[in-house]
Amino acid sequence: MTVSSAPVPQSDEYVSTIKSRRSATMNPQVDGNLTRILVHSGEFVKAGQELMEIDPSKQQATVIAQQATEQQKLALYKYNQLQIDRQRKLFADGIISRDALDQAEQAFSNSKADYESSIATRQMQEKELGYYHINAPFDGVVGDIPVHLGDYVSPTTLLTTVDENRDLEAYIYIPTERAAEVRRGLNVEIVDNSGNSIEHTAIDFVSPQVDDGLQGILVKAPVRSSALRNEQLVKARVIWSTSPKPVVPVLAVTRQGGQTFVYTVDDKGGKYFAKQQPVTVGDTVGNDYAVLGGLQNGEKVIVSGTQFLIDGMPIMPIGGAPGAAPSGAGN
Repeated sequence: MTVSSAPVPQSDEYVSTIKSRRSATMNPQVDGNLTRILVHSGEFVKAGQELMEIDPSKQQATVIAQQATEQQKLALYKYNQLQIDRQRKLFADGIISRDALDQAEQAFSNSKADYESSIATRQMQEKELGYYHINAPFDGVVGDIPVHLGDYVSPTTLLTTVDENRDLEAYIYIPTERAAEVRRGLNVEIVDNSGNSIEHTAIDFVSPQVDDGLQGILVKAPVRSSALRNEQLVKARVIWSTSPKPVVPVLAVTRQGGQTFVYTVDDKGGKYFAKQQPVTVGDTVGNDYAVLGGLQNGEKVIVSGTQFLIDGMPIMPIGGAPGAAPSGAGN
C-alpha cells in the first residue's frame, strides 16, 4: 500500500463529568418525622407531584388556631366598623365630643390593623404547612432515597434528588498551560471507556477564571446523547486542530521491545525485499495510525502477512505487478 496523507486531528483527552442543566437536591425546609414516601428511586415524576410528606399535624393545629384568632379579630373589626359609623353620626349631630370620636377612630384603626396582621400570619402559617409536603420542582427522574419512613429530618437532611435527564453538558477542565488555545467552537468528541465515540459536540462556554483547586479552566459542551446520565464520568477528546499527516493501516504496524515498526518495500532492480522501518505513530484515525515520524508519502508499506516477515526477506507483490499491494512471502 502506498503511504498517503489524511486529515489527522491534534487532540488531548480529559476526564469529563456529565451534568444536567436542571438538577435539584431535595432538602426539607422544616423539621419532623417522615410519614409518607410516595415515590421510589428511578421513578419519573411530573412537576408538582408529591414525593414525600413530613408529619404536618403540629403545623395543622397551628393553622387552625390562627384561623380562630383571625375570626376573633374579624368580629372585633366589624364591631368597631359599626361603632365608628355611629360615632361619626353622633359627632355630626353635636352629641359627642371630638375626643370621643378620635378614640373611636383609634379603636377602629387598631382593630383593622390587627385583623390584617392576623390574615398575614394565617397565610404565612398555611404556606409553612405546604413545606411539610415535598413536591417535584419539574419533570424528572428521582435519584437515590437515603431516608426511610419514620426518620426525623431537618433542613440539613438530603431526601433525594430530581434530575431532568436532558439538556446535559460535559464539564471539562483544561490545564492552564492550554489557556491560550481554549476558545468557544473547539470540537469535542465524547468517548466511552473503550474509546468508542458517543457524540461529537463543541465547546460553548469558557470560564473566565481558573479553578483554584484543580488549576484548570472549566469549559462546557452540550451533550444530547440519551445514553448518558447526570454525574456520569466520560472521556472528552478536545480537538485543537486538524492537519494532513501520513497514515498507515493498523495491521501494518508491529511492536518489538517497545519500538514501533512497519515493513516497507525495498526495490532492488525489480526484486522486492521487506525492510523493517522504525516509525513513530500517533492516535488512530479510523482503522489507520497517524505517522508522526519515520515515513513519507509515496513510500510503500506491507499490509498483510506481517507476522511472518523478517528484515531483508524477499517478497512478491500480489499479482506480481510492481506498485500493487505487496504481501509477505515465506522462503
